[in-house]
Amino acid sequence: MKKRLGCLHAHYSNIEYIENALSTYDIELIHFVDPALMYRVTSDENFKVVDAQNKVKEQVEWIAQCNVDAILITCTNYIAILQEEQLSISVPIIKIDEPYFEFICNIQQPQTILFTNPATVDGTMERLNQYAYNHQKSIDIEVIVINNTFELIMQGLKHEYNQELSKFLNTIIKENKIISVAQLSMVDASQEVEYMTSQSIINPLDTLISSIVNQLKIDKKTVVI
Repeated sequence: MKKRLGCLHAHYSNIEYIENALSTYDIELIHFVDPALMYRVTSDENFKVVDAQNKVKEQVEWIAQCNVDAILITCTNYIAILQEEQLSISVPIIKIDEPYFEFICNIQQPQTILFTNPATVDGTMERLNQYAYNHQKSIDIEVIVINNTFELIMQGLKHEYNQELSKFLNTIIKENKIISVAQLSMVDASQEVEYMTSQSIINPLDTLISSIVNQLKIDKKTVVI
């Protein structure tokens, strides 16, 4: 029986990444999108942390009622806000950043993680450091935020966003650093620069897909000739 994955996104642009990456697998994807939550978290002073936690809890429990085999959360801020111990569901939750954390925690050399959304940095790095601590890993990481770019993707200006990212990536990649991008929205630009320069750039999508395939035990679609 085909597995069904419920996907919770903070922005519509993330749907395409997941759809394309899993297009060759026999799995049904159901997408849920709420850009308003992150807008309120970052812009509304009256919107408290507990309000955000309650909203994410409500969203996740709603998705769990849709007969899904697992729930994928693609927004690192959602993951940081989520209080799993408060959930009353048995559906497994796949967090986009955990396979990514596992990968970069196995790198011994100094490395650089890039962000475009300043609001995701603290939550992501706090979770990364906790992951490293729990798995007894020592990491040497420099964080760089590419400023004044994330608003482009939020305005639907994906081409302009990717251009700005590519420009920055082409500059930093010349320094021969181990580089990764922390957000799903950064994957297209990073893969393009990786292809053009033959320099590896780690991204959370590649590590995520192998994790989903293993966890849900899904197969490739059968090709009828």
